[in-house]
Amino acid sequence: MISVEATARFRGAIVGRAEEREAVFTAMMAAAEAWGQPHRHSGVGIRRLRRGVFECRCGRDLRLIFLPAPQALVFDFAGNHDEVRAYLKNRG
Repeated sequence: MISVEATARFRGAIVGRAEEREAVFTAMMAAAEAWGQPHRHSGVGIRRLRRGVFECRCGRDLRLIFLPAPQALVFDFAGNHDEVRAYLKNRG
């Protein structure tokens, strides 16, 4: 299994979501476990948003954005649909 890392931006995005932290951690681990096995991606909710940027779902409204690195999935942002759109727009 590939390792998981979280940026300061990601940690800041989930600070106010204390009740969802366990679900966030579970979704991160599931994404890492399924990474590299495309037939399992849909079951975990992994989807490519643009080149080098992926998401996995955590519940119905929360989306976890990550960037694959050679030995890790680097989680960079968490938010709802509109927050993720703004994040992607600001990334260029």
